[in-house]
Amino acid sequence: MGFDEQAFDGKDWLLAELEDSLDEDYEMEISEPALSMELRKIYKRQHPKSIDRQTYFKILLTLQAELIKLQDWVEHTGEKIAVIFEGRDAAGKGGVIKRITQRLNPRVCRVVALNKPTDRERSQWYFQRYVPHLPSGGEIVLFDRSWYNRSGVERVMGFATPEQVEQFFQDVPEFERMLVRSGIRLIKYWFSITDQEQQLRFLMRIHDPLKQWKLSPMDLQSRVRWEQYTKAKEETFARTNSPEAPWFIVAGNDKKRARLNCIHHLLEQIPYQVVPHEPISLPERVFNPDYDRETLPPELHVPNLY
Repeated sequence: MGFDEQAFDGKDWLLAELEDSLDEDYEMEISEPALSMELRKIYKRQHPKSIDRQTYFKILLTLQAELIKLQDWVEHTGEKIAVIFEGRDAAGKGGVIKRITQRLNPRVCRVVALNKPTDRERSQWYFQRYVPHLPSGGEIVLFDRSWYNRSGVERVMGFATPEQVEQFFQDVPEFERMLVRSGIRLIKYWFSITDQEQQLRFLMRIHDPLKQWKLSPMDLQSRVRWEQYTKAKEETFARTNSPEAPWFIVAGNDKKRARLNCIHHLLEQIPYQVVPHEPISLPERVFNPDYDRETLPPELHVPNLY
């Protein structure tokens, strides 16, 4: 018996999709048993109750459906969108990027997370290594950290001289105006969390074997230099918040709300429309009565261990 399109119930689909997303979220966020129970209690005690999981996923699925419409519109119109995600370490940038890209085509929406510059790149014009990653027509590019490394980590950690930082502040507004004039929609988000929240999240990562990879020596130094990063952030806002490329601050202490608020706001920044599509119908399968399927050797198969 074939699939009956007429009998298909959208509510059933939503429920199935919701359950699938719940499973995926559990897989992404479940903590190892090694995570200190005492630490979990402390973390829970410090946090007001967030959105319940069922409500959170219903809203997230709705927003992700809109992101697919945005993707179709970008591909159809040849729009170019660049979104910058900056903020404190452990503020939730990676979490929202995952939820944005989760259901999108990686050929249309891609993430750029550059490593530290090579010796060759250090000798180049500062913005040069970012330029090849900018979106072409029909692309959305999400920068997981960006050229603002110069006024943040490079400045605080002493990887850039005061003269280089000053030159960056003079150059970046015009650089971003050039991008906007070229037709790129540039959107900049800063994820903000409190001192106490960052400390708790770092402790969670230290005690969670699945998340320890997220802690680098630079991340640990950001705890020591919290106030220096605050001063760097304040000057960055003061000198790079322009009408053409304003900053938007996302309150990140509640991860679920931060993700939903950021995605909702992103969608509001872009005048996308529904792109009409030709109806899709599944073609009939061709059967060849003379074809006999070969039996493949058992050693080619992955063992069924589970």
